[in-house]
Amino acid sequence: MAGSVITVAQQKGGSGKTTLSANLAIGMRQAGRSVALIDTDPQGSLGRWFMTRLEQHPEGVEDMEFATSSAWGITYECRKLADRFDVVIIDTPPKADSDLRPALRVADLVIVPVSMSHLDLWATESVLDLARREDREALMVMNRTRPGTRLSSEIAGAAQQMQARIAGSQLANRVGYAEAFGHGLSAAEGRKTPARAEVEALTAEVAEILSNG
Repeated sequence: MAGSVITVAQQKGGSGKTTLSANLAIGMRQAGRSVALIDTDPQGSLGRWFMTRLEQHPEGVEDMEFATSSAWGITYECRKLADRFDVVIIDTPPKADSDLRPALRVADLVIVPVSMSHLDLWATESVLDLARREDREALMVMNRTRPGTRLSSEIAGAAQQMQARIAGSQLANRVGYAEAFGHGLSAAEGRKTPARAEVEALTAEVAEILSNG
């Protein structure tokens, strides 16, 4: 049985796509699933994270694989990896155009991170529209949240009007995510922290959606 494919997409840069991809990958590994990562973003940040992990924590890449792909080669690359791994996570460039469509087309679930700004929320509309055109389920994930702030309430309220599924789990604006990423790690690793609990909750929610898909 082929593995599940998750495409992480957002038109606006700086939304936290790559950090979310890495943390979700480790969350899935800790849940006992083998994971492959595909980076289609020319910036290559996910690849840099994986190579840092390979060099500094070689034991941490067991049952993991990393590959790069062009937008139009993603179908072939994804098919190969989905035959060998339980979960394939695709990190995409910050765009919403025809180049993104192949990565959406192969996805069982499209995850759209939304940082706490109206600009990020507006940028989400085009990605959600493309996902609908490809008949793919999309999940909006509130990222870098600041609970208790007026802006956070405004964004959450506006997101509810977009007729898209919104994850109950959120990732807060914590320095721990950036610190872990820079060392090839995930906030889900190490001691128990609020960030680790957030990653575990999101992983469980995503896994449930995939299993019910």
